[in-house]
Amino acid sequence: MRTPRRVAVVAHKKKTLGGGLDELRRRLTDHDIKDLFWYEVPKSRKAPARVREALAEKPDLLVVWGGDGMVQRTLDVVAADGSPVPVAIMPAGTGNLLAGNLGIPTDLEQAVQIAFTGDRRRLDLGKLGGEHFAVMAGVGFDGAMIKDADGALKDRLGKLAYVWTGIRHVSGEAPRTKIKVDGVPWFDDEASCVLIGNVGTITGGIQAFDDAAPDDGWLDVGVATAQGALQWARALGTMAVKRSDSSPFVRTTRARKVSVRLKSKLEYELDGGARARTKSFTASIVPGAVEICVPAAEERSEDSSDR
Repeated sequence: MRTPRRVAVVAHKKKTLGGGLDELRRRLTDHDIKDLFWYEVPKSRKAPARVREALAEKPDLLVVWGGDGMVQRTLDVVAADGSPVPVAIMPAGTGNLLAGNLGIPTDLEQAVQIAFTGDRRRLDLGKLGGEHFAVMAGVGFDGAMIKDADGALKDRLGKLAYVWTGIRHVSGEAPRTKIKVDGVPWFDDEASCVLIGNVGTITGGIQAFDDAAPDDGWLDVGVATAQGALQWARALGTMAVKRSDSSPFVRTTRARKVSVRLKSKLEYELDGGARARTKSFTASIVPGAVEICVPAAEERSEDSSDR
């Protein structure tokens, strides 16, 4: 693998990891790069314009600094552009779900090392409402939970914000939901949550999809029918110790295209970011959409043997 000489960084300047952006700059320049293009944004929704500027420089490596929202905005632009540039994730957010699923540690020195000496892995992305997502899309319980957890509460409580807001939402509405999987009717009943995943582990460290892989050409689909605190506790408890689909309140399947129709409007989310209220949406898989820097194969096998 050729050592990257032209490196572009798009960073959420309010996110922190290790010694911060100053340490990131120092560690990048330690790798004898020729050109460094640097862009900082105050919010993840400001990232797309800076990512386009970065891609226009034709870098050998694109480094994204931030949480899942920042990563999602970045990968959305890279995929839409069709750019072949590999993307290195510096997991400076709260959940860091994509990084965690890929084995990228929340250690700045190691994350930078992976960017330069790790493997390159082509990943699928999901696409919903014109946007790509890398981790999951959700509506219902999950979407409302994310919306309320965002902001000051997440800043104060971190992952606990999701637990707190989740407790507040367990008594929320469960609208009639119709789901088609690859054009075939699959679900028609009340649902408190619909999740469409590209990886296995989701918000709060929950293993929602036991067999999911971000490069298998499939989206994993899950529907929760649990209502009230007791049923949700049973469902989450089962997911913690067994396969998620062994719960009587959870149904799962796989698809390349998923169409969802709700009786009433609910917020949806993409990779931890709240979006608008909707009554219907369609998600589809985009195979091999982006290339991500991941730990080398030998490092992944060592991590597995340590567990």
